[in-house]
Amino acid sequence: MFHKILIANRGEIAIRVIRACKEMGIRTVAVYSQADSNSLHVKLADESVCIGPAPSAMSYLNMNALISAAELTDAEAIHPGYGFLSENANFAEICERCGITFIGPTPESMRIMGDKISARQAVIKQGVPILPGTREGVKSVDEAVRIARDIGFPVIIKATAGGGGRGMKIVHSQAALPNAFATARAEAQAGFGNPEVYIEKYCECPRHVEIQILADNHGNVIHLGERDCSIQRRHQKLIEEAPSTISTPKLRAAMGEAAVKAASAVGYNNAGTVEFLVDRENNFYFMEMNTRIQVEHPVTEMVTGVDIVREQIRSAAGEPLRYRQEDVVIRGHSIECRINAEDSCKFIPSPGKITSYHPPGGPGVRVDSFVYDQYTVVPHYDSMIAKLIVHADTRDEAIRRMSRALDEYIIEGIKTTIFFHKRIMSNKDFVEGNIDTSFLERIVLE
Repeated sequence: MFHKILIANRGEIAIRVIRACKEMGIRTVAVYSQADSNSLHVKLADESVCIGPAPSAMSYLNMNALISAAELTDAEAIHPGYGFLSENANFAEICERCGITFIGPTPESMRIMGDKISARQAVIKQGVPILPGTREGVKSVDEAVRIARDIGFPVIIKATAGGGGRGMKIVHSQAALPNAFATARAEAQAGFGNPEVYIEKYCECPRHVEIQILADNHGNVIHLGERDCSIQRRHQKLIEEAPSTISTPKLRAAMGEAAVKAASAVGYNNAGTVEFLVDRENNFYFMEMNTRIQVEHPVTEMVTGVDIVREQIRSAAGEPLRYRQEDVVIRGHSIECRINAEDSCKFIPSPGKITSYHPPGGPGVRVDSFVYDQYTVVPHYDSMIAKLIVHADTRDEAIRRMSRALDEYIIEGIKTTIFFHKRIMSNKDFVEGNIDTSFLERIVLE
């Protein structure tokens, strides 16, 4: 097992990894930008190293600075968290060449699953269902028009290296396709340095359901059930829950088997998530695989009792999985609300000083956060400042528990999305489980 791990990240995920390491008897190294010198993860780690100015490109994305920090502190491994360099195969390779263990999958697996085209090709060979679409990048508008006609409108154009909704355009007619194609390519180039896009049939009003998998270096792969991430705004998840309200033992087994096949197709090891779209008839289709820990992993931990970050570290150290598939049991229901430093009505970032802070508590309540009273939320990074997670025996009880916890949550001095989440928890359609990815577009929050 490792003696010291450097966390190449910030905020709540850095603290989450630090906590897992402390419980495993592993020393930790925090890295931070100049803007993050007062962040809680810096205070909780055994050691800390400043890696540059506030801009991510000069700090958290600075590979040389991160490797130097690891070498300076004699860290044997690097945990990338999510975002930043967590899915960067080049960084994983550099770690490998420097004799530092990258806590994640191999660079080869990351490259295959990080490209939507190669990911689709890999899972097709394993019989994993996908939506009709191209198996290669689309090079021209004429080609795009021909493909869209064959598939049938509506279609969706996606960046092959994309994520977070960038480089993604829904097209309902041939007339709208040329502009959408050009815009998607431009966004893909600007966001990912790669303009390549592909086209697939657009699944209208689907559920976004994902399967958490764990794999080791000994060929063992299991899944930990599903998470429903359908409550989204502009393809950004806001609320996640486990299990999904549409799940049945049969559907969970089928999706879990497909996820395990997808991971096995690329010789995957460590934690990962296979994401699916589920239509109104409960047909599911592979969308992509995230080759890292995800923001919403706590809801799976709450219903399974499995510490996913601990299993990531054990797997990277070469240890076999401690669980077999039959050991995984889903107990109760868990919901996670992402608390962002944003205006609840306009979703505009609201950085600034927190003048009063009181997190909720009580049975079945978990708060993953990095802020505290008098902390100043800086404007340079993602606006998520906390995750509020609850667990209860049933979904109805989990909703009531979340409502109670949101009422207790006090954050003053900045605007947050707490009020937004309160309204969702009391929305009739949400309470009844009538949700899909268009939920926020079609409801009126009172």
